[in-house]
Amino acid sequence: MSKRRIAALAIALTLVIGATTAYVFRSDIRNVLDSISGADYEGEGSGSVLLTINPGDSGETVARNLVAIGATKDFSFTYKRIIASDPRFVPGTFQLRKGMSADSALALIADPSSLHVTRVTINEGLRIDQVLNKLSASTAIPVEEFQAAVKDPQKYGLPKKLPNMDGYLFPATYDLTKDTTASEIIQTMVDRMREELDKFGVSTADQHKVLTLASLVQREARATEDFYKVSRVFQNRLEADMPLQSCATISYFTGGSSFVNTAAERATKNPYNTYLYPGLPIGPIGAPGSTAIDAALNPVTGPWLFFVAVNLESGETAFSATYDEHLKAVSRWDAWLRQNPEWIGK
Repeated sequence: MSKRRIAALAIALTLVIGATTAYVFRSDIRNVLDSISGADYEGEGSGSVLLTINPGDSGETVARNLVAIGATKDFSFTYKRIIASDPRFVPGTFQLRKGMSADSALALIADPSSLHVTRVTINEGLRIDQVLNKLSASTAIPVEEFQAAVKDPQKYGLPKKLPNMDGYLFPATYDLTKDTTASEIIQTMVDRMREELDKFGVSTADQHKVLTLASLVQREARATEDFYKVSRVFQNRLEADMPLQSCATISYFTGGSSFVNTAAERATKNPYNTYLYPGLPIGPIGAPGSTAIDAALNPVTGPWLFFVAVNLESGETAFSATYDEHLKAVSRWDAWLRQNPEWIGK
């Protein structure tokens, strides 16, 4: 091949490579030109703004909202960057900054850690009023709105005849977005409890009974292994038609938190009084967790008819099959309480 032909081929290849490179990087070049022309902010921005993405929002809607809150500068440029990156928008409220480059803003939207949420943990065993107060304190939603939200159980697909919604709000950690309403939070917690019951195969007809028993187990047991023994004691008593005699049920209707109650309280006519009336109380006395539900459904095998805490600090509980054994355990409890009077009322 002649030198002239080689030179011509080299020139042709250079032109092809140059054209291909220009095509491949055309969008990047355009982005640089757009930025130079002032269509985009530079850098990560400053300050703080919130962007809410609703289910079904299009890229065009997100672009307009980014410009409206001052996060990005130009709608056309922002929208083109959305089209180029083809992000998957997750509904929620995101913490962004003012004066961000479009790419920086889109990177934050794609980062779950930028979701603007309030995290609240509802502990097992809390009564409905305690749950609502904690939700209110964590979200700044007035407690009256939560109280109004739980007045009608039917709104959440629950039976109308419930004494209240105690026991139907699953205790867990929830990430709540800024604009979530009291009713939406309650619905989320009811749905989460329904998922838990479905996991254990609890039928709709049995839910109230299971949650009521589980709530007693939750309030009475301390160590995890004791949950299943406490459940057995209650079920043995139910089968023997013995009153459950749960101190936790007395504390529930008196509004107290102590595991020590009086003879007068135990004689009070109240549908939660398991000293005065046989069988389960009319409803749950708190929010049972997963272990308590499992224990209510799967108690261990055992002959026990009695249990009593003998050390509240360590959580030690004595289980007895006979009343004489139980009296000895009660003596241990009385002795511990005399030595630790500061635990009365806790």
